[in-house]
Amino acid sequence: MKELETKRLKLRYITKEDVPVIYENWASDPQVARYVTWKPHESVAVTDAVVDFWLKDYKNPDCYRYGVERKDDNELMGMIDVVGFHHGNPVIGYCMGKRFWNNGYMTEALQAVVSELISDGYKEIVIEAVKDNIGSNRVIEKNGFKFVGSRESELSSVKPEMVTINSYRYYAETAVETEDRI
Repeated sequence: MKELETKRLKLRYITKEDVPVIYENWASDPQVARYVTWKPHESVAVTDAVVDFWLKDYKNPDCYRYGVERKDDNELMGMIDVVGFHHGNPVIGYCMGKRFWNNGYMTEALQAVVSELISDGYKEIVIEAVKDNIGSNRVIEKNGFKFVGSRESELSSVKPEMVTINSYRYYAETAVETEDRI
């Protein structure tokens, strides 16, 4: 994983020094955590433990995990990463502090990560969003992902409420589309 830059953003490694900012800017916020698979962090100690896991994971060659930092003031606003692989294809997840919403930052960050994954040879990228998360679905669609279906599912093992999840795929121009992609 290499760090990335866009017009307004720097996508960089998360560091131990980021723990208080991660906690304050998004990890402790129930609104940010509403549609993601994790619960809001109850303390900085929880964020610290999660960051320790992330730092160890950077040793994995398949790790793509970026803090999303605004260039003009170096503020860490959120993060975007490959949260897993589906049939060998990267699955992207992201979140951003609510005071940074509706400025196009995550659209810009997602575009940079998609470009990096395609340049690294991936032909298909997967992303999902809770149907009710209108903003996230718009970010995904603005980046050229194609809607491939939805399903009713528990949000996660720690958040077992049933939700409708929209599934999207991004196909590199050289990818061959098949009907068994869902």
